[in-house]
Amino acid sequence: MRLLTYLRDGAVRHGRLHGEDRIEEFGDGDLSVWLAGPAAAPRGTEHLLQDVRVLAPIPRPAKLIGVAANYQEHVAEAGAPALDKNRLAPRLFLMPPTAVLAPGEAIRLPSVSEQVDWEAELGVVIGTTAKGLAVADALSAVAGYTVANDVSARSMSYGFDRDTDDPAVGFFDWLAGKWLDGFAPFGPYLVTREDVPDPQALDIRLRVNGVVKQHGSTKDMIFSVAELVAFASTIMTLHPGDVLMTGTPAGVGASSGEFLSAGDEIHVSITGLGSLINSVSARETP
Repeated sequence: MRLLTYLRDGAVRHGRLHGEDRIEEFGDGDLSVWLAGPAAAPRGTEHLLQDVRVLAPIPRPAKLIGVAANYQEHVAEAGAPALDKNRLAPRLFLMPPTAVLAPGEAIRLPSVSEQVDWEAELGVVIGTTAKGLAVADALSAVAGYTVANDVSARSMSYGFDRDTDDPAVGFFDWLAGKWLDGFAPFGPYLVTREDVPDPQALDIRLRVNGVVKQHGSTKDMIFSVAELVAFASTIMTLHPGDVLMTGTPAGVGASSGEFLSAGDEIHVSITGLGSLINSVSARETP
């Protein structure tokens, strides 16, 4: 199933997408309601997709988890040596729910960065409460998959000089560059787990203004979806509606010195999961 969260008549609703233009409404609230009890989801009326405003499938996840350096070619383009997963733990980080942005909404360039970049990623939505999962069982905790873009500020400037000799400055600038409002668009819908037989066999493509910038496959992840979910569950309890963004393939703007500008359009597509489209709007004022 392809499941949507959307605004209709000023209220948040959720339902199932039929074909390309009709929604069978399940009920009020976002898809968190469906995750709490999909078998009991009421069937409602049908509505045209053009008559609603699509939101992110989980507009305010309790946990939005990112993964750094999960494709070898992306690691290489950053100038770092190849990673040996046998001597490595997945590099997880958390993002605030205010980073979530709906499909079709504009990514606002921030006042604190001149270098805003793209990162096409597979998004994973957790469907059950889970702790201490084995890798073999981890995909059973997944509700479904979605298209995501881990927008990233590659430089940060706060209007005063800082001690850049302190190695912590670079790390925390990198982290803060993931936290900005609207920097985690995902959607347009959640495709349920049974309709994605192998999350490690998905083509990922990102275009900026129609030009392909990233083209990779989830088969090239260093840590698979199952390994990431299992590892995350060892260090935190996962809950329904938590979202995991699984890392990006090569082709980010930082590798070529090209960054986003106002008026750009970003189009991310993943096999079977649809397309996520966001424009870029003018820089905010401090």
